[in-house]
Amino acid sequence: MRRGRKVKILATLGPSSSTEEMISKLHNAGADVFRINMSHSSHDMMRDLVKRIRAVEKQVGRPIGILADLQGPKLRVGTFAETTVELKPGQTFTFDDNDAPGDASRVKLPHPEILEAVQPGHRLLVDDGRLELIAEKSDGKSITAKVISGTKISSKKGVSLPDTTLGVGALTEKDRADLDAVLKEEIDWVALSFIQRPDDLAEARKIARGRVGLLSKIEKPQAVERLDEIIELSDAIMVARGDLGVEMPLESVPGIQKQITRAARKAGKPVVVATQMLESMISAPVPTRAEVSDVATAVYEGADAVMLSAESAAGDYPEEAVATMSRIAEKVERDTLFQGIMNAQRPEAEATGSDAISAAARQIAHTLNLSAIVCYTSSGTTGLRASRERPDTPVIALSPVIETARRLALVWGLHCVVTDDAIDLDDMVDRASRIAFREEFAKPGDRIIITAGVPLRTPGATNMLRIAYIGSDGLSGI
Repeated sequence: MRRGRKVKILATLGPSSSTEEMISKLHNAGADVFRINMSHSSHDMMRDLVKRIRAVEKQVGRPIGILADLQGPKLRVGTFAETTVELKPGQTFTFDDNDAPGDASRVKLPHPEILEAVQPGHRLLVDDGRLELIAEKSDGKSITAKVISGTKISSKKGVSLPDTTLGVGALTEKDRADLDAVLKEEIDWVALSFIQRPDDLAEARKIARGRVGLLSKIEKPQAVERLDEIIELSDAIMVARGDLGVEMPLESVPGIQKQITRAARKAGKPVVVATQMLESMISAPVPTRAEVSDVATAVYEGADAVMLSAESAAGDYPEEAVATMSRIAEKVERDTLFQGIMNAQRPEAEATGSDAISAAARQIAHTLNLSAIVCYTSSGTTGLRASRERPDTPVIALSPVIETARRLALVWGLHCVVTDDAIDLDDMVDRASRIAFREEFAKPGDRIIITAGVPLRTPGATNMLRIAYIGSDGLSGI
């Protein structure tokens, strides 16, 4: 199945989309990668979803990516004696380690790491920012804060700390158990929540040992401040606009989205734009005009993938949401302005053989109006470098490693095909030509450009370009 767009679609699975039949419908509608939210999935549920996705993959004969999204630390206040407590701007309110039920003056904060880290002047945002307080005093066991805005607080509401860097890592005990379970399944990506600093990736990387790609969700100001370092240590990045919009001024989020997208592309790392992209389609069969524009902006910006959350997981129209997102992306990519925007944002090629070859392949394919760029990639590096160029020519990524092809399903512009590795240079040309013809990217007499590493089967050693004609039978190349 050849997509009519280059940006990928990441669809979250949930109550509305957990059956094999619906997963198949979502894939046919345009989903390239499926997200399993470990905040709402038990290990047995996760395993069942993986089996169903892999069954659909076998039916369609196309590599499908799977991302498991770890919950991360969930910071919440304790419980109150009453259902809801009324507060007034200007009053003081205390967060402490006392087990007694909360009232209008205090509540337990069952996170000693917060009590120890918050300093006077730091903000505390409760219930997605509906209640804002500023710390006035902190002694390691309690925080006395002044209410700035908001009038209500109730049990178990979430707490965000935009000014505070916590001393704990990004992985909780639940996350460690979930990660161990995920690594036993055919899952390609793991998303890490609430990354604050590069060090937060160290434990997950040590546990994963390269068996999955690590995707860092950028949703805290501390992560934005150290973005380049986090990108360097990550395999992919997500612009998690929901929590980012709570912890930072809402008007800052669009600019941060562009900053993250461009920084990730410069580094050659996939970047996903997520949260509330087609939010109204949870309950409506069509999106708002503003949501269409939001999706289009991410596509114009060159994001590798755009993500659906509740729209596909719990909404009334999961299939329609995926199809709508796909149509928006296709329309944007056909816009006469689109390729000019991609070219204007193209980063300079790095001083490596792979980058030089990828940049040259893009330029040659454009100048000669070739039908496809075909890259052989074992580890996935060559595919990533080809995608980084954002060529207007279709890119076919051939890999003998099914795990590589699945992981690259998240990457902009790559049409991934699993095939045996080439035996020699002649077989390499014939195989590339045959697949380009079979996948309907080229017809007999068309030309394609092939990139590979010589000697063959040498990961990360892309050093060769070859222009080939598709043979008259479509089964060989010249």
